[in-house]
Amino acid sequence: MQSARISSPAADWITDNLGDGYVVREKFLGGSGWSSTYIYTTEAGAEYFVKTSGGAKAEGMFKGEALGLKAMFDTNTVRIPDVHHVGLLPDARGAFIVMEYLRLEGGGSQAELGRQMALMHLAEPTDPNAKAGKFGFAVDNTIGATPQPNEWMDDWVEFYRERRLRHQLDLLGDARMKALAQPVLDNLGFWFTDIAGSIRPSILHGDLWSGNVSSSGGRPVIFDPATYYGHAEAEWGMSWCAGFSGAFWQGYFEVAPKAPLFDQRRDLYTLYHILNHANLFGGGYNSQAQTILQRLNEQLKRSQ
Repeated sequence: MQSARISSPAADWITDNLGDGYVVREKFLGGSGWSSTYIYTTEAGAEYFVKTSGGAKAEGMFKGEALGLKAMFDTNTVRIPDVHHVGLLPDARGAFIVMEYLRLEGGGSQAELGRQMALMHLAEPTDPNAKAGKFGFAVDNTIGATPQPNEWMDDWVEFYRERRLRHQLDLLGDARMKALAQPVLDNLGFWFTDIAGSIRPSILHGDLWSGNVSSSGGRPVIFDPATYYGHAEAEWGMSWCAGFSGAFWQGYFEVAPKAPLFDQRRDLYTLYHILNHANLFGGGYNSQAQTILQRLNEQLKRSQ
């Protein structure tokens, strides 16, 4: 008995464009605060991962995700789901994204993940602005639900000060936090003396924590990015909840050697994500951000 055809904006696009016949099965995987996820299966047995979201911002968020995934996919390094399409839901009710479905297995080799991330960071940029040494991305995107501005800039320290730290501080609107941060913003170059003038744009996942890392077919997989071109070390700002092992770091540094002040910059790159969590969730993240800023200020004082 032939299965009934399933019709929805995403299912119809798959049926009309991917050559695998009708979509005959829709499996709901779950939902987050802003999107719902599904597996769509066709007559031919092909499976596709679909996300849908309502609201006026959904198309822009999915386009940002799609461009980020493609930029990482094009490095041909760590496994990235291939994106097929971003489309609109009827009557401006939102948008959907269709991508390759990967059977995630969890776990996987930490050493290989480290090596593949290093190769991704070392890959030649595909965007002409990044090729020219600029930092940013083709579109603004989001980190969680927070807008992430990515307008191109020539200087990494300036980009990180304005597009990352000051942006989050402005969103937070906490006068005490801004005052505590001002010496760090004013003296940001202090943390880059070992690599001044040598920072090149690397494609970054941008939100790499344990929930966005897995494996499939024995290969490491990363997904759900907040992608931009930046300093490779900025990738590790979420490592406090990523669970990277010693084998991971050994694998990474085998391919991309550790810079002298790498460890001193970890607080600086963690700060962006803690500020973002303070904007998203409040609570103890505010005090964590203050603690990091106090440590950074102490480093400045000791250097004087």
